[in-house]
Amino acid sequence: MSSSQHAVIVSLDSNTDEIVQLAETMEYSIQKIFTQNLNAPTGKYFIGTGKTKEIQAYIQDSQQDINLVIINGTLKPSQWFNLEQSLNTQVYDRVHLILSIFEQRAQRKEARLQVKLAQLQYERPYVRELIHRARAGEHPGLMAGGEYQVDDYYEMIKKQTKTIKQELEKVRKDRKLHRKTRYQSGFYLISLAGYTNAGKSSLLNLLAQDNVTVEGKLFSTLSTTTRRIPKKYLANTMPILLTDTVGFIESLPPWIIDAFHSTLEEIEVADMVLLVVDASEPLPRIQDKLRVSQAELTELGVIAPVILVFNKIDLLSLEEVNTLLHTLRTDEHLKDKPYVSISVHEEKNIDTLLDIIYTHLPQKIHLQFFLPNTSRSHSFLSRLYYHTQIKSVSYDEKIHVDLFCNTNLKEKLEAEIIQLHGILLE
Repeated sequence: MSSSQHAVIVSLDSNTDEIVQLAETMEYSIQKIFTQNLNAPTGKYFIGTGKTKEIQAYIQDSQQDINLVIINGTLKPSQWFNLEQSLNTQVYDRVHLILSIFEQRAQRKEARLQVKLAQLQYERPYVRELIHRARAGEHPGLMAGGEYQVDDYYEMIKKQTKTIKQELEKVRKDRKLHRKTRYQSGFYLISLAGYTNAGKSSLLNLLAQDNVTVEGKLFSTLSTTTRRIPKKYLANTMPILLTDTVGFIESLPPWIIDAFHSTLEEIEVADMVLLVVDASEPLPRIQDKLRVSQAELTELGVIAPVILVFNKIDLLSLEEVNTLLHTLRTDEHLKDKPYVSISVHEEKNIDTLLDIIYTHLPQKIHLQFFLPNTSRSHSFLSRLYYHTQIKSVSYDEKIHVDLFCNTNLKEKLEAEIIQLHGILLE
């Protein structure tokens, strides 16, 4: 989208930082922010009639061509229709703007399907409003123009929704199969979660020595990316897969979260969650984002250990970091959670993060056994270095092995040891 696109923002309070960032992510240049201090939206226009006329006059008199009016809230279909008719320009509410960003960022097939499903579910009540208005003889508005009549468009929405849900269910089953294979191979699965733009993808790149695309914009990650933490960081510890996931954001409707279920499920079933937070933001904003993130994790049914990872401390002084951590540790909902402050940019405290990860991994199984000193045993031992944590190996007439493994791998290893005529120790 060209930077020549101009927009105005309409809000019921002065808390507009996030909506401005969302608009700028779509490369809109914000010409003016209209604020009307109301406790709740009004019935007809979301804002008062006088404020609507003020915005209308501004658009008409502006030297810039105002392409979009952005409402910092959620519009009812009737409010959207009335605003577009009155202002004679396109109107997005907050959810519509977020879905537009999703559409722009979706690269993989799964992400495109999830975004399309969310868009269709968003449009249904608006198209019903257009059908009602069209049958009443009013102009149908801007959303459903083009090749479809609004009633045909509504039927298309229902059919497409059903088809996409079926396709996403296939994706979900495939993902479940992949996870089962990983678990059976002895891997622990750790998910990166947190508010959008907190630095999750950068942390994945650092820990996995990868080059996943990182942008300083919201929702640069819509699809999951899973990588193994390499030996450089693991040394002689348990094998771990790290998954980057779509960022959280406040007040998303449940149907959007449901549309991204196959992606967010990676957080729900993880062995551990790293909740990444941008520590460089103002304290009230950090607290708000932690509240949103905690609510999302609860909504997803996460029961795995959650580690708080405060990123970007390179942008703060040591005193500011200590003050932040002290303040947050007094929060009743956070005080019992393990935490670490890091800088991905300067690779600071990464060893501490890894130590905390290893300390809080779910239960590991301790196995000791003897193997005959044969080539088959040596081959088996080589695979063990990849799939388990080897404590010690000693060679004599027999090979003595002492290791830790994932619970899911225990029975498979014991069966292979017996096949090799090895001896399991109690």
